[in-house]
Amino acid sequence: MRILLLEDEIDYKETIHEYLESLGYAVESFENGDEALDAIHFKSYQLLLLDIRVPGTNGYEIVRTIREAGDETPVIFITSLTDIDNLSIGYELGCNDYIRKPFAAKELKYRVEQVLKLFYFHSGKEEVELGEDYRYNPKTGSLMKGDQPVRFTPKEQKVWDYLITRTGEFVPTKQLWEDVWECKMVTESDIRMCIKKIRDKTSSDLIVSQKGRGYKIDRKG
Repeated sequence: MRILLLEDEIDYKETIHEYLESLGYAVESFENGDEALDAIHFKSYQLLLLDIRVPGTNGYEIVRTIREAGDETPVIFITSLTDIDNLSIGYELGCNDYIRKPFAAKELKYRVEQVLKLFYFHSGKEEVELGEDYRYNPKTGSLMKGDQPVRFTPKEQKVWDYLITRTGEFVPTKQLWEDVWECKMVTESDIRMCIKKIRDKTSSDLIVSQKGRGYKIDRKG
């Protein structure tokens, strides 16, 4: 799971970044709202953790911009005491939750986990059942077959993460190329081969494919 963090207070940013990485998340941090918005346009994140008052584009405007563009990536606002009366603005714009400074590390952990579970899997469970004795942990991004972890290469893991956060919907090959391979020089055959390797390590039925529509993971549990 990849998280974008926007926080202009250096100590907060470094502390949050390091803590989330210790929990197994991949984190990219920014201090300026303009730079964060550019990154959102060009990369794929599973969660946006946004301070409201930052240099450049503020947190509210970032959410307004991405929602108008049809981007439904979940958002948690980081707020100060003076922002608390304006939270209705955030919810109206489409944020999913907020956390108020100062906060304990465990509160951040629980809020992040809950938003990810509810948004992507409509479940508060620690693990998601995928059928055939496969279980997925949204927090760590790990896939288990019974008691054994499934080991992916870094690229296979990125493809898996991208598909699992879009469970139930087809992802076109072109979209995988743009968001996972970042438009680098790979062929459609390379992408198919990566999918095949994931299937070889899991099950041929875990990732469904349909000509002209792409690939998807169906939640069966």
